[in-house]
Amino acid sequence: MRDKIATRKLEAEVNTCLRDFPAVAILGPRQCGKSTLAKKIIGNRTDSVYLDLELPSDVQKLSEPELFLGRHAAKLICLDEIQRLPEIFPVLRGIIDANRSNSRFLILGSASQELIRQGSETLAGRIAYLELTPFLVNEIASSATQDDTLHTYWLRGGFPDSFLARSEKASLIWRENFIRTFLERDIPQLGISIPAATLRRVWQLCAHNSGQLFNASQLGASLGVSHTTMRKYIDLLAHTFMLRVLPPFETNLKKRLVKTPKLYLRDSGILHSLLRIDNLDNLFGHPALGASWETVVLENVIAAMPGWDAFFYRTAAGAEIDLVLTRGGKKIAVECKASAAPRVSRGFWQALDDLAVDAAWVITPGTDHYPIAPKVMVSSLSDFIEEITVKP
Repeated sequence: MRDKIATRKLEAEVNTCLRDFPAVAILGPRQCGKSTLAKKIIGNRTDSVYLDLELPSDVQKLSEPELFLGRHAAKLICLDEIQRLPEIFPVLRGIIDANRSNSRFLILGSASQELIRQGSETLAGRIAYLELTPFLVNEIASSATQDDTLHTYWLRGGFPDSFLARSEKASLIWRENFIRTFLERDIPQLGISIPAATLRRVWQLCAHNSGQLFNASQLGASLGVSHTTMRKYIDLLAHTFMLRVLPPFETNLKKRLVKTPKLYLRDSGILHSLLRIDNLDNLFGHPALGASWETVVLENVIAAMPGWDAFFYRTAAGAEIDLVLTRGGKKIAVECKASAAPRVSRGFWQALDDLAVDAAWVITPGTDHYPIAPKVMVSSLSDFIEEITVKP
């Protein structure tokens, strides 16, 4: 299956930012392909140095960082897993300010810039932040339009080693190991002391509530913790790219709007592992089928539309849209339906009237592409991304 993978879509943007900034940071979850992408980028250059900060030997090279980095001043230096050595950011700032030229540092991290706080504070104006997700549907080649490939992607998720595994069993084992390693090793390495068993229960609770409104008090009560503690857990999983907190769309319409955010697990394969869904038959008969498809659609659509703000819309009267994307005065509505023959609700049409959107899409796991009303299209995920990329 490895020959089905196309070039990562972020590669061109990384190269552009390297030409325009002294430092570029690629942030994203563990094992999503950051190191592979970085090695490909620096592999095309003779003037580069790669350091993996999980290796004691590479960390030792930076025991005197000014000396080491100064010795390689003319090279592009890649620092992988930067969250392991956040104290190096002030040194990077000094080096950049002493000789302001672009394409100096390529930084990889498995936590958001909010967690890697030193970077966001000391390299402001000197660094471009980019996010790499697990595989997107348009990165698994044109065969993603075929049912078998799309279904494999949906079931296994986008983490490369999960999607490319030789069997469903091997994919499931990889994901189970990923979850355990994330809880037992990755979180403690960020300096966060939450018992792995506690955070696993939080994660599983979020999986069972994926696509639902986030009620911190209710979820906290399920675990015997306060709503503030529950919010801290949710923030941690969001800052490590495991959860998406989708805010509600607020307008000045005279309607009672839901003002609570929604929670989504960000990878369908991890969602399925936490819910003990291990094959397509189980998935298609599971109550979480709709939320699972929403995860696939939301992550792909939001990644395909950088610069757009993402929300959901819901009123107390029942008008609802899964995803509303806005940029300037333009609004696009996206409804997710895990059916090849989708039927939209009355609340969908009411929401379109409320919002006066420029276009609306109903995205399904099928391959059909047809209008159901003026400015409202039923579409596959691949076709939607292709069309919205060509005509943003």
